[in-house]
Amino acid sequence: MNFLLEVVCFSMQGCVAAQAAGAHRIELCDNESVGGTTPSYGFIKAARQKLSIPLYCMIRPRGGHFTYDEAELDIMKADILQCKLLGCDGVVLGILNKEGHVNTKHCAMLISHAYPMGVTFHRAFDGVADPEKSLEDIIELGCERILTSGGAATAAEGAATIADLINQADSRIIVMPGGSIRSDNIISIAEKTGATEFHSSAKIFLPNEQLSYKSAPLDASLNVGVNEVDVKSMLAKLSALHDV
Repeated sequence: MNFLLEVVCFSMQGCVAAQAAGAHRIELCDNESVGGTTPSYGFIKAARQKLSIPLYCMIRPRGGHFTYDEAELDIMKADILQCKLLGCDGVVLGILNKEGHVNTKHCAMLISHAYPMGVTFHRAFDGVADPEKSLEDIIELGCERILTSGGAATAAEGAATIADLINQADSRIIVMPGGSIRSDNIISIAEKTGATEFHSSAKIFLPNEQLSYKSAPLDASLNVGVNEVDVKSMLAKLSALHDV
């Protein structure tokens, strides 16, 4: 069984560290504090130029709920086009309706704009009213994979549900666990779920550079990086599991 590790990155340091550690794919995001939004044009361009591994870009115009109006959908379409022009390998998106079901109409429209890039349905899935039906809807839409914590706060807590989803999917779509996956729990999650792809932030908070001027309120946000050692450790453990 071949395993794949995707690392979500919120900074260029994260991108460089994840690739150097051997990550197989990058999910590029901005705004870690709200779970990720679409990164800037400049960030996407710089990441694409720097990375040789597959790059998937978050398409989410804001934090908060996953029901979008027409103006927001137009923004998402424009961002998808930029990702395509910049050479991204795929995008990460998810739209629900007000009842908590997958908005297949709006998702289909964005997926058509993304073609031929790949599409991951993100953790909006963890808020759906009916996971089994939603899984079938997402398969029908043609997404490559679903990122999920199994509806729990973490993938470790949702492992049983993730295992059920993988069994239901029956190789028709990849179900990728994500949510606080690190080197100390990735093997347990792999064994409990039967997953072959995993999503981790391997997050570290980088110290802000000490500057001579007085810090302004806009300087207060944390600089989120990737722990290269933890990524290497996760990959080593997955490789050992593969060899068993």
